[in-house]
Amino acid sequence: MSDLVLLVLRIGFLLLLWVFVFAIVYALRSDLFGQRARKKDGAAAASPFPSSPMSAAPVGAAAGAASAVTAPVSSAPSTPPPTGGRPGANTARRLVITAGPREGTELELPGEQLAIGRSSESGLVIRDDYTSTHHARLMLWNDQWVVQDLDSTNGTFLDGQRVTLPTPVPLDTPVTIGQTTFELRR
Repeated sequence: MSDLVLLVLRIGFLLLLWVFVFAIVYALRSDLFGQRARKKDGAAAASPFPSSPMSAAPVGAAAGAASAVTAPVSSAPSTPPPTGGRPGANTARRLVITAGPREGTELELPGEQLAIGRSSESGLVIRDDYTSTHHARLMLWNDQWVVQDLDSTNGTFLDGQRVTLPTPVPLDTPVTIGQTTFELRR
């Protein structure tokens, strides 16, 4: 081969190597610090989980992590509409951390949704190596709290079973995220 072809191949491989290096750095940055915040132009954001039976719409409250629960995506006529965040008499009202670095901490549950993860934007911030930036969320659905794993790396566990779909959380049942375990209580 001529020297020109070898030079072009070397430069091509060097550029390809740098593309891989930048891709890895970007993936690490987004995992450690979360996605960049973008301004919303007033339009409702669709749920990033199209297979989810629930979708979320942003709320301009200072809480930032809370969003309103809207009607289900599925067209099943037997599913009653959501209560709109008005908890009933048998609905959990607080979250108690039972194991982990913040054991004993109690948190009043918001009216509609609670984001859980390493991000400072989350309603429940869990800072450990086994928790994703946006790990899971709790949503109030028909007077029942439901946990949804947000495609986390290490998973969300309800009473020892990995959660793959939005799953109702009974009272006093352990939910494990990373090294933290919590229960919902009245």
